Amino acid sequence: MARRIRQADKLQHVRYDVRGPILVEAERLESEGHRILKLNIGNPAPFGFEAPQAIQQDIVHHLSESQGYSDSRGIFSARTAVAHYYQSRGLRDVGVGDIFIGNGVSELISMVLQAFVDDGNEILVPAPDYPLWTGAVSLAGGTPVHYRCEEANGWNPDLADIEAKITPNTHALVLINPNNPTGAVYSEDIVRGFVDIARRHDLVLMSDEIYEKILFDDAVHHHAATFAGDDVLCLTFSGLSKAYRVCGYRSGWLAITGPRHLATDFLEGLTLLANMRMCANVPAQHAIQTALGGYQSIEELIVPGGRFYEQSMTAWRLLNEIPGVSCVRPQGALYCFPRLDPQVYPIKDDQQFVIDLLRAEKILVTHGTGFNWFEPDHFRLVTLPDVGTLTEAIGRIGNYLSTIRA
Repeated sequence: MARRIRQADKLQHVRYDVRGPILVEAERLESEGHRILKLNIGNPAPFGFEAPQAIQQDIVHHLSESQGYSDSRGIFSARTAVAHYYQSRGLRDVGVGDIFIGNGVSELISMVLQAFVDDGNEILVPAPDYPLWTGAVSLAGGTPVHYRCEEANGWNPDLADIEAKITPNTHALVLINPNNPTGAVYSEDIVRGFVDIARRHDLVLMSDEIYEKILFDDAVHHHAATFAGDDVLCLTFSGLSKAYRVCGYRSGWLAITGPRHLATDFLEGLTLLANMRMCANVPAQHAIQTALGGYQSIEELIVPGGRFYEQSMTAWRLLNEIPGVSCVRPQGALYCFPRLDPQVYPIKDDQQFVIDLLRAEKILVTHGTGFNWFEPDHFRLVTLPDVGTLTEAIGRIGNYLSTIRA
């Protein structure tokens, strides 16, 4: 009998439910002719958002010189533009040598963790989190340890819970700000609290800031690295995907600040991994200088009247109008993370709930435990459709919930 071909054991604790079994069911329904409204992935393009024209033109202009490999860390102009971006925000010591360009933040997270984590090392990750962080820690052989963000406190991280979960084997602390999936944007005090914990316990601070430009009302984004100084190694991740609506271009970066002289061995390993993948997508690297230095069209989208703002606020308001549903108002990013009152909706398996909703209403969302939340009482909704489509979709969600209300 032929030997079964199995997945590697290292994948047994890796999950990425944003594109997992629920998406497979959605594709099956589509193959039967159903039209599925996909509110599971923060991908602006299918909802009518286009890249700024200047970015597209810059890529086209440089295509003829983008046919070969670039420096594995990224082309000089892109790295310079990123360094200047952080210098303009108070991080004056950031230089070209501190920047790595990657195929989006996702690739850079995986590379960093592969270069940093040894088997069994513990990495503190928020709950809820963007699940790539938990999966990439596990895939690198580490142990993700989830600290709680408090819904009753605007989804702010519980700093005491973070500190209580630090052990001698804890090596790094992950901050996602603005947060995916909750839409929380952290105050200066909270960000300083993260830095202080990293400093006291000699941890590397990994700050995922991909949504830094998508902020609503009076929310202010604080770069963690500005408070880390010279004694906390801070790895800052960001990129073009969300604010510039170019997810498919795969263009992100990593900025390294703090005591680099203590991290030469780690940085050597990171450079090795960058060399092994040859280089990031070269055409998209040419977009970075234009994007960071040119007109910031994102500012039109995040103010009252702008699509990102109006869609987020509409979704938040309509979700709260459904009996037994509550949702913290997002301060940034592209998502709502509503709670289903367990007394009203006694859901035991939130993945099955999402599949049942999909089958009944042809709307695809993601279950809360897919973001490593502790209880099956949340789901994440992407707020990218126009207000009319969102209104219809949330109405249909409300209709389905009325059929399962206890």
